[in-house]
Parts: sequence; structure tokens; C-alpha cells
Amino acid sequence: MAAKIPPSKAKAIEMALAGEWKDAVSINKAIIKEDPLDTETLNRLAFAYNILGKGKEAKSTYRKVLKIDAVNPIALRNLSRLSGSASCGKSSDSQIPAKAASFLEETGKTKVVELINVAQSRVIARLRTGEPLNISIKRLKVFLLENGKQYIGALPDDVAKRLIKFIKGGSVYDVYVKLANERRVVVFIKEIKKSSRFRDQPSFLQASDKLLGFQKETVKVRNYYKGQEEEKDYFDGDADE
Repeated sequence: MAAKIPPSKAKAIEMALAGEWKDAVSINKAIIKEDPLDTETLNRLAFAYNILGKGKEAKSTYRKVLKIDAVNPIALRNLSRLSGSASCGKSSDSQIPAKAASFLEETGKTKVVELINVAQSRVIARLRTGEPLNISIKRLKVFLLENGKQYIGALPDDVAKRLIKFIKGGSVYDVYVKLANERRVVVFIKEIKKSSRFRDQPSFLQASDKLLGFQKETVKVRNYYKGQEEEKDYFDGDADE
């Protein structure tokens, strides 16, 4: 069975999803006091600080994550964004509707993706941050629709391939608009239900996971002309495919 989320962490996530950011900060700080090396909780704490307009505290917390895990993708991405911001006041994320608190990132369970082959600018212009989109699977493609009818865009093939496998296996996902302008649509995908079939597999791989997840085969190629052996490494796809 998949590991059950401890009550304190579940409460912290519940407070974030409800938009109760001050309570989320308090609970996450209590969790960190018990386990200072808990990077997921530190990331949640940093996110809550940022929503509350405490940019300095957010950056300091993300740096703590990187001292523990130097390649933590969530901390790297958000610290870079905060450091590049002209203001340490409230970020645009503070305008996210409470329903889309789903923007709280969780390693392996969420992913921010820019869509490809997006719809016309007049269609994109009416999208709102936090607006839910519907998933439509056709052949080996994943399309995202507004109100179940209007085409918005498609997921990149590598993300679509993995998501299709999980959805067909019984997993469930929500998708929200994170950013939309006349030429770009960025969405936030969140795992809502994990199929028991894939309980030990993350829905989304980080860059380092993709490398480690690849099957590595050493194939010896005999050079009959020189009487030597050469070894070549081949990476030929996800181990779980």
C-alpha cells in the first residue's frame, strides 16, 4: 500500500488548499521543527511565505532546501523566479483563486507544462488563471479543452505518453490554467487519485529521475579488425514502460 500522509502534513496541505496561508505557515513550521531535513515541507512553507508577500522568508527557506538537496527542482525553479523578481512584495501567485491552490507543488504528483499547438489568440485571451481544463485522449495525444468542448492546446508528447499510461490504469488528474496570453498557455497538472497499479511510480518524473529511470544496457561490440572490445551504453526508454 502507498504510504499514508501523516496527519500534520495532511492538515498543512488542507490549509493551503483552503487558502489559509497563515495557518499553513504555522503547521509547516511545526513539522520542520520535528524534522529539519523535510524538503517537501520546506517547499510548502516557502510557497506559503511567498503567497503572504514574505519574499525574503520564502527565498531563505528555498535556500535551506538547496542546502539539503542541491538539485531540488521545485526550490531551484522558485528561487530563480523570486531572485529575478524586481519586487519582494506579493507575487502574482497571490491572485490565484483559492480553488487553484492546487498550484502548490508536490514532487512526483504535480507538473507545470507549457502546451503545444495552442488555439487562436482570441480563444486564449478569455482564459483565466485557475480555470480548470478537461483532458481528452485521442490515440497517443492528450488534448486540453475548455468546458469539455473548446480546444485549448496539447501536452508535449513525452508528458502525454506517461499520463495516458497512468490514466488508462485508473489514475485521475486535474488540470488548471496557470498562465495564458495570446501565444502561450501554461498549465498545472495535479494527481488527484493514484491507481494501486502504479502506487510505487511517481506520476511525473523530474530531470534527474528521467536519467535514473532509463534502462541502461551495456552492449559489447567486438572489433574484429583490431581484436578489441568496445563498450557502448544505450538509454532506450523509461524502465517502467
